[in-house]
Amino acid sequence: MATNSPVHEVHSVLATVMWEPEELEQLRQAFAPAEFLHLHPGDASGIADALERVDVAIHLMDIDDRFLAAPNLRWVHCDHSGLTRSARPEVFEKGLIVTGSAGRSAEALAQHGFYFALSLTFDAKQLFAMQAAHVWGGIPAYHNRFALWGKTLGIVGLGNTGRAMADLGKAFGMNVIGYRRSAGDVPSSVDRMLSVDAGDSLNPLLEESDVIMLAAPLNDDSYHLFSGDQFERMKSDAYLINIGRGQLVDQDALISALVAGEIAGAGLDVTDPEPLPADSPLWDMPNVMITPHMTPKLPSRTQRSIDLILENLHRYQRAEPLLNAITPRDVFTKGPRPAQPTRS
Repeated sequence: MATNSPVHEVHSVLATVMWEPEELEQLRQAFAPAEFLHLHPGDASGIADALERVDVAIHLMDIDDRFLAAPNLRWVHCDHSGLTRSARPEVFEKGLIVTGSAGRSAEALAQHGFYFALSLTFDAKQLFAMQAAHVWGGIPAYHNRFALWGKTLGIVGLGNTGRAMADLGKAFGMNVIGYRRSAGDVPSSVDRMLSVDAGDSLNPLLEESDVIMLAAPLNDDSYHLFSGDQFERMKSDAYLINIGRGQLVDQDALISALVAGEIAGAGLDVTDPEPLPADSPLWDMPNVMITPHMTPKLPSRTQRSIDLILENLHRYQRAEPLLNAITPRDVFTKGPRPAQPTRS
């Protein structure tokens, strides 16, 4: 006879997320009757003790060697997106399932990308300077500028954030070109899709886009995806916007391209390294806008994380593939691992 018994039972859960009591209670009830341990992420000794027996962990940060050594641990959910620090070969050797909260801030991150796009297009730095000086007008050749409407938006990485960027791009009347790792269904807001698995080159996106937004994960394939050759192919009046990870871009090559006028400007929420050193020339470039890896959050962000975890709990119990699980294609070994994320 068929039963409703789960294939994978959960006996003990460690949670280090710093949520409100009622939010934690949702997790506690969902995992019941499993033991539920909530510890501060800085409680090293408590976490070490818990990892001796738990089989599931809901962790605020990326995993470290303690999690890889945990004898019974089978699934870890890291409550943020961009799991580069967790995408280690040892994870797959151990057979550990690692998932993340990608998508919970997609719309906010997409808006952040357009904060840069609009600021660069409208020359917000100069406008603010004129306002501070109480000067009306006076920006040379401002009447020659074109709005975003009718321009081409290139998006590298068509996950949750990339799709939200594409939706906004269409709302702004832009032609949208997408580039991603896998082939598959094309979102309705994308006019042309390119993919690695289909054998497509990134070059058409580079050569045709007026604004390029990076929302791709960092892995061995995407490390320094944008370097000298890519900047040379971009339009001289195009903008590069990076909302993904700093090491997607060869930063020295970016600085050279900006100085040489190979591209018109850049909007950077992520840099390499982070924090950006005080002596970096990027700080003082008039055509560069910088935010410190920090985005205003959505009011439903934590609930979105909870909903994702609960869906994955059901999948885990039924031995089905989990959402947002890292794969061997996500492994990153080419450069220093980025700092723990401060947002998203």
